Amino acid sequence: MKVVATNTGEKRTVSWGFKKVTTGIFKFPTSEGIFLGIEDVVGDSVVDRKYHGGIDKACYAYSADQYSFWNPQFPDLEWDHGMFGENLTIEGLNEKELYIGDTFKVGDAVIQVSEPRQPCFKLNVRFNSKRMVKAFTKHGYCGSYFRVLEQGNIKPGDTLELIEAGEPRISVFEVFQLIYSKGNKELREIAKTHSKLAETTKAAL
Repeated sequence: MKVVATNTGEKRTVSWGFKKVTTGIFKFPTSEGIFLGIEDVVGDSVVDRKYHGGIDKACYAYSADQYSFWNPQFPDLEWDHGMFGENLTIEGLNEKELYIGDTFKVGDAVIQVSEPRQPCFKLNVRFNSKRMVKAFTKHGYCGSYFRVLEQGNIKPGDTLELIEAGEPRISVFEVFQLIYSKGNKELREIAKTHSKLAETTKAAL
């Protein structure tokens, strides 16, 4: 896997329906790279810390490979990396092959897979579409949050080197499916007892 873009955003207030929404989801590429702190990306706006930032959501990554799926569905948008509010746009990221607890060296940092992204209405705001959250959930390729075990700089072109595989092996994609379904009780119990899965996600299972 390779980082193709590092993205940050500033706080922005936009109109959505009959109300004003303040959000940090509008992120854009930064050529100089980013610095991963323990609870967030330095210089990136985190508006609602109840749901964003913190130890288990210090950094969000989304697959560059998924852009070709979404771009034709929203051809009128101005497309660039960071569209999904991700700090890292990563080529080769596949949620079906990315496991909770997988730990990577990337740039100067060490990061660990902590949980899938559960989309909120602000994804609708970013795409100017009331259907985006539903479509994103149905598609299932949700991206992944990482906790930062060692702080450091990451820049475009850096590659992710797996230094420790998460155990037990349960993928980000599988956990995401469990959140929105009632099936697979055995896998659900494995997820609920996984030491590296974020507690907020366990609570949703």
